[in-house]
Amino acid sequence: MNTQTTPSPQFYLTAPAACPYLANEMERKVFTHLVGPRAAEMNDILTQGGFRRSQNIAYRPACEACRACISVRILAQEFLPTKSMKRVLATNADIISTEFPAQPSSEQYSLFRRYLDFRHQQGGMSDMTVLDYAIMVEDTHVNTKIIEYRLRKEGTGLEERPTGELLAAALTDTMSDGLSMVYSYFNPDMDRRSLGTFMILDHIRRTKALGLPHVYLGYWVQGSRKMDYKTRFQPQEHLTSRGWERFDPSVLPESPRY
Repeated sequence: MNTQTTPSPQFYLTAPAACPYLANEMERKVFTHLVGPRAAEMNDILTQGGFRRSQNIAYRPACEACRACISVRILAQEFLPTKSMKRVLATNADIISTEFPAQPSSEQYSLFRRYLDFRHQQGGMSDMTVLDYAIMVEDTHVNTKIIEYRLRKEGTGLEERPTGELLAAALTDTMSDGLSMVYSYFNPDMDRRSLGTFMILDHIRRTKALGLPHVYLGYWVQGSRKMDYKTRFQPQEHLTSRGWERFDPSVLPESPRY
């Protein structure tokens, strides 16, 4: 009789580093590797427990004196777009979104590079090469897709691989209870289109079509203005010490520091 059990994941703690979101704060992360035949299962469990995926690593904040990073997931089946979101959908009615296997392209990297140079010049990803980008997309042991957003060319728009201009892309994991937006980027010269909002709305649509409940947005960082957009997509749940709880945007959360 074989009594050998499946090895449990090993967790590690990073050294303190400057927080990229809040001034004068230090961050630490706990992480583990997502490899092997149980990687998809572990990714589901860990994401539902507040972890995020980067390549074959699952991580979550483990800061000593701050709890500002809060995991957020949209309740897709209950979601209704606001008037401003309906305008975003109308503005981008000429865009086709198409799902592909997680394979990088030079066109994707060119857009990714423009996005980083405009939006994240000082970020930890600012010096990523084309090889780094390829690893970010391909190094996955879970069900990962890349969704491209292109301008619709004249015709039916039903071609197998649309060839209009690439405006945005999202690296997305499909899980047992929804979609997790791992990383997304877009043409920074097209502010009028609100492409970041449009991609989230498209992921909500896709999640509804799959009959799944959640779109995972990663962390909302209380006190970081560039993360405020995540709380616009209601209803949503936040992961607290009591588990996932419905978020009331009219009630300010408790202080994230102690």
